[in-house]
Amino acid sequence: MRDNSRSEQAVGFLLGLIDEESAGRVRARVGLPAAEAPEASVRRLQRTWHWGHFLPASVALWILENDSPALNSVLFRHLEPQPGLRRAVVRGLPFGPGRTDPVRVDTVLLNQEPEVPPSYGQLGLVGCLRAVTTMNEGRAASSMVLTRADWATVGEADRERPLPGYARWSLSIRPDCPPEVRAGFGSHAKFTHRLRQAGILESPAEFALSYDPAVQVLETLGMGRALFHQRAREAEEALRPLVEEHLGEREEAWAVLAQLMETFHGSTRELVMTAGAIA
Repeated sequence: MRDNSRSEQAVGFLLGLIDEESAGRVRARVGLPAAEAPEASVRRLQRTWHWGHFLPASVALWILENDSPALNSVLFRHLEPQPGLRRAVVRGLPFGPGRTDPVRVDTVLLNQEPEVPPSYGQLGLVGCLRAVTTMNEGRAASSMVLTRADWATVGEADRERPLPGYARWSLSIRPDCPPEVRAGFGSHAKFTHRLRQAGILESPAEFALSYDPAVQVLETLGMGRALFHQRAREAEEALRPLVEEHLGEREEAWAVLAQLMETFHGSTRELVMTAGAIA
């Protein structure tokens, strides 16, 4: 395995789910370097990681929930598909659950708030959403929804009279859209499948077990120990029983996992079960 490769980060994340002594034996067996400290993950991220390559929308939100000016600055350039999140970051709005105090904004982000048509100021929040006729208009109008009060207003307006389809979809794929508001926009299987394709995740457990490819999911979760600690812990708890059952302390099973990791296209659940079965 190559130093600092995606595979090393991915296997290393799973090794963190078993005891240190067994993990040490596995590292020696497969030639894996020592575990990387969370702080080193952040520094490596700032230098080299290409967020745009693999960053589901919900994962971006988990990072924003830190309300960290430094992380917001790193993440900002990769939020182009989410102008609403960009607008909120530039305005110093908090994302952390229960937080209300404004977040300090890095000076490099000043004057970078996405522009909107001047007419939106005249139409008002609900008015600009009801005027939507295209996807681009939907994205622009949905970016005006910023605060918890805004989301409550949107949900109420949609219940009174459904918003246009493009507006509803643009709001649905905002990762910060409250679940109760999103549920009002749709709940059938096709809708939920499209949400998943757009990177909207129900939970860290879903991301850990069902998203693919496994190597990118696990590399992201490895970063998550520093970037979205609580959410990463939820993912760990979902993965631990699977790892214990199919890999455990078996060095050969871990060796197979390491060999498969880079080229396996399925989910982490499928990868772990496959490696255990082969071994």
